[in-house]
Amino acid sequence: MFITVKFGAGCQELMNPRCSLVNFTVHLKQKAQIPPEVTIALLAEDGHLVKLEEEVTQAPSMACSLLQEQRTYVLVQVIKGKDGTSTHYESLLDNLDDQYPELAEELCWLSGFPTTSNGQRRRTGIWRGQREQGPSSRSRRVTSTSSRNR
Repeated sequence: MFITVKFGAGCQELMNPRCSLVNFTVHLKQKAQIPPEVTIALLAEDGHLVKLEEEVTQAPSMACSLLQEQRTYVLVQVIKGKDGTSTHYESLLDNLDDQYPELAEELCWLSGFPTTSNGQRRRTGIWRGQREQGPSSRSRRVTSTSSRNR
């Protein structure tokens, strides 16, 4: 079982999630050259956000229990809000809006940005009204993305 994780300027890593979630997260941070104190998540091509380190604190588990084999994921930084502000998400894949416009829109929505002028947004077959939850804060990365929306 392998997954592909995309980050940086067109970088991608083939990762084996058949290991502990802690080891998987540490290895991924090393491969992507991310400092250990940075919180990360993976955004699947279908828009599903996997909060790796949040899962680690809840119960030790295997990474493969959260990730689907042969899928592609985008590496995302989780920026926790301070002083009562909400968490937001920043893509660690350069030019996400050019490569995966739907995922850039999903990150906008997860971070609390409006994504279109009429308030409707399509998420790989799911309309916003059917979405269960999402944080309501903004991301620096997605700020440039939201200005491109109508």
